[in-house]
Amino acid sequence: MSDKETPLIPGTETEMEERVEAARSQAPAQKQPARQASEAEFDVSAAVFPRGELDEPEADSRRTVEQNLAVVMGVPVKMQVVLGAATMPVASLLKLGRGAIVELDHKVGEPVAIMINDRVIARGEVVVVDEDRFGVTLTDIVADPFTGGAAKH
Repeated sequence: MSDKETPLIPGTETEMEERVEAARSQAPAQKQPARQASEAEFDVSAAVFPRGELDEPEADSRRTVEQNLAVVMGVPVKMQVVLGAATMPVASLLKLGRGAIVELDHKVGEPVAIMINDRVIARGEVVVVDEDRFGVTLTDIVADPFTGGAAKH
């Protein structure tokens, strides 16, 4: 197509073919790679691979998973044991002072919530570890931390 002819509708097949042909004629000539033999010329049915050679990608994948897990295992998380909660007006909060007692919504002996990164993952009982330390014994593991349902007792 010359510059004086009417241009084709953009995007038509003919226009695309002409653009490709024009680009080929303007591009420097490149050596064509030597033609390789077709598959029909080779008999690959008797190919033998050393034992384990085909398993290596799986082994590499397993090794990568183990490395990723090792990284995750080192990530710190925040663990909290929630004894209970209380709701009060700001005026009452401002009146609290040293020695004030805040009544919580949990009763003595009732399971406490064990939370990891603000999600309940288990329930348990408060125990005394030393004379000056508390601990918690896990009694229920939450099956789905997103809904809070218990799984084990």
